[in-house]
Amino acid sequence: MTDAALTLDDFLPFRLSFTSNLVSDRIARAYQALFGLTIPEWRLVAVIAESDGITQQAIGVKTRMDKVTVSRAAIALVERCLVERMPNAGDRRSHLLRLTPAGQALYEQVAPKALELERRIFGGFDAGRVAAFVTMLREIDTVAQAAEDSDL
Repeated sequence: MTDAALTLDDFLPFRLSFTSNLVSDRIARAYQALFGLTIPEWRLVAVIAESDGITQQAIGVKTRMDKVTVSRAAIALVERCLVERMPNAGDRRSHLLRLTPAGQALYEQVAPKALELERRIFGGFDAGRVAAFVTMLREIDTVAQAAEDSDL
């Protein structure tokens, strides 16, 4: 038996989750108030804006959101005429999602606000520390993904 006791507040996976939720909640309130978007809806708009058509499955992989969350967000965005479903010539079992002109206009309003929120949250930190933090997060992503892949 180990002598080390688990203190949740010092447990790194908890700290990552807690801080991520804190930042996401702050951003979610802004997106909801300004644009009527949930966080999953905003993530879909942003990911779709970066492509010329993307499947829901690819969105799930890129954002780490589950299928149900991606599906519900896509349905809501299609109903609001912000996203359209297009046939996927590469795989007839799926559709490609693309922003409509209204969706693109919304993205062009939301993206600057997202960058402003990012600056408000992280702007007080030294740029070198922020860059090192991002590098470390990407390294953690790689290690966690490798651990997930090896669990198969």
